[in-house]
Amino acid sequence: MPSFFGVLRHNSNYRYTWIGQIVSEIGDHFNNIAVFALALAHTKSGLVVSGIMLSRAIPAILAGPIAGVVLDRFDRRRIMLASDLFRAVLALGFILALYTKGHSILYVFSALLMFASPFFSSGRSAILPTITTPEELHIANSLTQTTQAATLTLGTLFAGIAVDQLGFEWAFIFNSLSFLISAFCVSRLKVKKGGFRAERAALTESDVARPWHEYREGLRYMKSSPLILGLALLGVGWATGGGAAQILFSIFGELVFQRGASGIGIIWAFAGVGLLVGGGFAYWLGKRLSFRAYRWTIVVCYVVHGGAYVIFSQMTSFAWALFYIALSRAAISVSSVLNNNQLLRHVHNEYRGRVFSTIESMVWATMMLSLAGAGIASQHFNPRTIGAAAGILSSMTAIFWGWGTITDRLKEPELQPAVDLEIHGEPTI
Repeated sequence: MPSFFGVLRHNSNYRYTWIGQIVSEIGDHFNNIAVFALALAHTKSGLVVSGIMLSRAIPAILAGPIAGVVLDRFDRRRIMLASDLFRAVLALGFILALYTKGHSILYVFSALLMFASPFFSSGRSAILPTITTPEELHIANSLTQTTQAATLTLGTLFAGIAVDQLGFEWAFIFNSLSFLISAFCVSRLKVKKGGFRAERAALTESDVARPWHEYREGLRYMKSSPLILGLALLGVGWATGGGAAQILFSIFGELVFQRGASGIGIIWAFAGVGLLVGGGFAYWLGKRLSFRAYRWTIVVCYVVHGGAYVIFSQMTSFAWALFYIALSRAAISVSSVLNNNQLLRHVHNEYRGRVFSTIESMVWATMMLSLAGAGIASQHFNPRTIGAAAGILSSMTAIFWGWGTITDRLKEPELQPAVDLEIHGEPTI
């Protein structure tokens, strides 16, 4: 099997995708830290942070069905490119919040930014089997998700320092530049003509008029496979507590441990360290697990993830809190890499856009409810109590997955044939 470095050295398509991922995701974390720190610095209210997160979640939910249908009908590379360019402009809009009173601009631009995101993120997932060979797919998936952890670690750490030292404006400028660099990398992706479009029946006037019909077709496809449906529900289970975690990181860094923007950045950074370690372990483990062992590994991951988060929420020592948040994220990273590998291997190319965007929408919808609950609860309960509840909710996902494993309902579907293999030949523009 090829190595990480072998894939990066010999596969130029994946190399460009990977470079674009690094830059754009670091830029995203600069935006996140800057926006949340700006809101908390002005209001000291977790409810405001919750409101900003909701303004990001709702558009992402609404965009999911649209993005899925579009990605499965049209050229995925061009859609990703348009998403990057649109977000580059939007990222600069946050600077206006520095010169106006109130937080309405943070809400508006957060909403627009997140509406455009699924067209890129689901597209990147959908093209991964297209730009890699079957032998490279597990490595590329592991490297992509491990890179997300690395960019989380570096991006949040540097963002917290940069906001404290240079101010909010430079964070937003860097975020905009990161999208432009990502767009350049996407523009360099090349496969045989038509390779970035799923093989579908010709688009008719009826199809254009009824995109909801195509989206429902994707939902029926997911329902037909217990494993794919189970993986979607697994993401929902994580989000019941994971949504609250998004606001709690900011509250713990700014208010509980009283360390300002850098405190928020450090907590996110250690979460990233955990994700990085977990991703590396999952790469090693994924090559050795049988399907049955994989299913039980997910149960263990969710027990460890939720339990460690509960302990994190109760720590008075900042150092120990960082350790347990890293452990919690390491467990969820192992689960994420292994689960995504199953989706990439079993979801047919014709449905990838809809499956990945639907799962993303389901997760965002659940996170929205979790965020709303955490934001409201922050006005009445101690953050540590909310954190413990969030960890318990996430751990309960292990019960659902364990039941499916014991009853053998989560059977392994047939592996998809190498449907993209014919487009791995000499690239064309």
